Amino acid sequence: MIELDKINSKILHELESNGRISNTDLALRVGLSASACLRRVQELERTGIISGYRAKLDRSKLGGNITVFVMVGLSEHLKKDARAFEEAMITAPQVRECHNITGSVEYLLRVEVSNLSSYKEFHAEVLGTQSQVSSITSYISLGSPKDMRA
Repeated sequence: MIELDKINSKILHELESNGRISNTDLALRVGLSASACLRRVQELERTGIISGYRAKLDRSKLGGNITVFVMVGLSEHLKKDARAFEEAMITAPQVRECHNITGSVEYLLRVEVSNLSSYKEFHAEVLGTQSQVSSITSYISLGSPKDMRA
């Protein structure tokens, strides 16, 4: 694990809030010269602490206004079953996130669809066709008062 000083922590906090901030503004916010700030950001990128920059999209304006969190249990705990399930989820455009988790089920999915009919189709045609799936529990999000994903 890489140890971060207070300035690098401030840089990361600012970039996490606004990845498009100019280097000049970032330097002002963290108390550095522009050149010193740029060197630190480049070092954070080089070491992989900053792994990329993303645009935050308003999915409701793109037709993805329903978010469903789905808990998925597998019938077998074999590597081939997990791999097959993960490959199917990677290719499913409705699945925005797929997490292998601990607990009573193996996977947590974040699924975005335009309406309940679309989710029903995903449930039947994508999840329902995976032979390794033994349980599906769906939770429809009513809102997200805090969402730090970029």
